[in-house]
Amino acid sequence: MTAGNHDFLLKRVAEDFAERLDAVQRRFAVALDLGAHHGVIGRQLAGRAGLASLISMDASAAMLAQCGHPKVLGNPEALPFAESQFDLVVSGLTLHLVDDLPGALLQIRRILKPDGLFLGALLGGATLTELRQAFIAAESEIEGGVSPRVAPFADVRDLGSLLQRAGFAIPVVDADVVTVAYATPLHLMRELKAMGASNMLAERRRVPLRRATLLRAAEIYAQRFGRPDGRVTATFEIITLTGWCPHESQQKPLQPGSAKTRLADALGVPEHGTGEAAKPKPD
Repeated sequence: MTAGNHDFLLKRVAEDFAERLDAVQRRFAVALDLGAHHGVIGRQLAGRAGLASLISMDASAAMLAQCGHPKVLGNPEALPFAESQFDLVVSGLTLHLVDDLPGALLQIRRILKPDGLFLGALLGGATLTELRQAFIAAESEIEGGVSPRVAPFADVRDLGSLLQRAGFAIPVVDADVVTVAYATPLHLMRELKAMGASNMLAERRRVPLRRATLLRAAEIYAQRFGRPDGRVTATFEIITLTGWCPHESQQKPLQPGSAKTRLADALGVPEHGTGEAAKPKPD
């Protein structure tokens, strides 16, 4: 099975990125597709007006071979680019796999030109919650202990803080929850393997998963998350990060107390002090 048969999440991200860039109405001459996979996002953005050059970068040579030129083989945590080199950096479903996300975000901001844009999508905390619950219940019941079988994913609020800490201006974080139906839990697990989303946790057990535990997890999954038609559901949360490399032309928030117009005047209502009760209107 090829990656192209299991890239529905990447295609969704690619379409979302294209829509967001169209709404910006800006020209980004030089862009980097960070964690390019097999080129889904790059192909979606390649024909965009004003995009003169798109560089694809991935840690897998096999994946990168399916991308267009130019391309760079490399680690997303050690970006081999000069400071202020790109107008746009996009990254689809890659950054949740890095060991040092704050460091990766700092590097992305470093290689962006002033007023350059970063668009990133990664899996959020609600992803595969059903599978996580099923394995916890099955291992507790059969093996008397729990091993991390599903990687933890970041929370929306945490990611917003990380963007600010990395020095991005006008940071925005939003989430899109996708629910997918599968014939059985085993079909879901096979697709995760085909997507390259197998368990990579350092703290996982080093012994093979017991068949009895696997079958019990599938049984619990079907019991708890089965649909009336016999299929089961799986949740994927896609969190999208948007941030700009700081530039003097960008709008900045006003200092507290610097407003020149009272809110009451803007709303056309009387102003009342703190704790002051509104006076009743005359009949």
